[in-house]
Amino acid sequence: AQYVPIDEKHPLVGQSPYSASKIGADQLAISYYKSFEFPVKLVRPFNAYGPRQSARAIIPTIISQILNGKTEIELGSLSPTRDLTFVKDTCAGFEEIYKSDSLFGEVTNIGMNSEISIGDLAKQIAQLMNIDLKINTDKERIRPENSEVERLVCNNEKLVKASLWEAKYDLKKGLSETIAWFKKNGGRVKSELY
Repeated sequence: AQYVPIDEKHPLVGQSPYSASKIGADQLAISYYKSFEFPVKLVRPFNAYGPRQSARAIIPTIISQILNGKTEIELGSLSPTRDLTFVKDTCAGFEEIYKSDSLFGEVTNIGMNSEISIGDLAKQIAQLMNIDLKINTDKERIRPENSEVERLVCNNEKLVKASLWEAKYDLKKGLSETIAWFKKNGGRVKSELY
C-alpha cells in the first residue's frame, strides 16, 4: 500500500502476477463501460473469509492445524496485516453495489476499515478454540520480499455512503462461525498439505 486505509483512488501496483491480472481485468471492464456504456460495476473485496474457504488461506491453515491436535503451528511472516471481512458481509456488499442506481463504471471497496496482524489473528483463533498455542515462523512459508503486501486496510466510506451496507459480523463472530464449520467438516480439510 502506498497509503492506508486504501481507497478506490489508490494507485494500482501490479507487484505480483496475481495483482497484475486483477488490475488488467478491472481496466478491461472499465474500457467496456467507457467505450460502449456497458453497465459494469467493479467490486474490490478485501480478504473475505469463512466456511468453505480454501485450506491454503491463512485462517483455514491455522484452524486446521489446531483441529489436527497441534499446539505448535508453522506460519510465514507474522507482521503483515489484513482487513478481514466475513463472507456473508462480503456477499451483502456485492448485493448492495448491484442494487445501487449509481456506481456504474466505478470501483467500490468492500472491507471492514480495520486491520489485524497475522500473528494476532493466530492468537485470537487459538483463544476462541481454547488452546495454548505456540507459533513458529517457517522461512519456507515467507513470501518473497517484493511480493508481500505488509498492510491491507480498506477504506469502505464509498460503500457505506452509496448503499445500505453495514457489516453484521465482527472478527470474533465471523471467526467463531468459521471455526464451527471447520470442526463439523474437518475431514474435508487436508491440513498436512498446508
